Amino acid sequence: MISEPSRHCTVELQALPSRIGQVRRIISAQLRYWHLDPLIDHAALGVTELLTNVHRHAQPDKSCVVEVELLLERLTVSVHDHDPRLPTVCEAGMFSTSGRGLALIAAVSESWGVRPTGGAGKVVWFTLPAPAGFAAHTPRAVYGATTDGPFASDALTHPVGSTPSAARSMVVG
Repeated sequence: MISEPSRHCTVELQALPSRIGQVRRIISAQLRYWHLDPLIDHAALGVTELLTNVHRHAQPDKSCVVEVELLLERLTVSVHDHDPRLPTVCEAGMFSTSGRGLALIAAVSESWGVRPTGGAGKVVWFTLPAPAGFAAHTPRAVYGATTDGPFASDALTHPVGSTPSAARSMVVG
């Protein structure tokens, strides 16, 4: 049995307002590359809310890691920061201009949650289902497959020196 490796993208950054827009564009481009265009709006909204929470609340610093992984037809977006305090969902007042981030994530995602990372911070994540028919359009790696042509995908093409299952990673300065 040949199984397709997971698709994975990691971005390290300081959660500053100027960086949040960059990460939105990176995540959008990655999802386009994976042919997951229908998920772009919800993924971009969710990652914006999570990074805004890191910017507003995380202590001692604003450094974090955004991970996007497609596994078993489910996209998981997570943000790891160094603050061990767990977020809470608040009920924002009708005229409040903030306090709705996690409620928005809950509204647009299939599931979401938080997990502590043993005193070194936490990970806040959410999932989105792959669009209907996605598996039918995802080429499988098979013996003798080529890496060019209309059916080349992330599972079949990769940067020199990496393997198909290697994660894409970048640091946003």
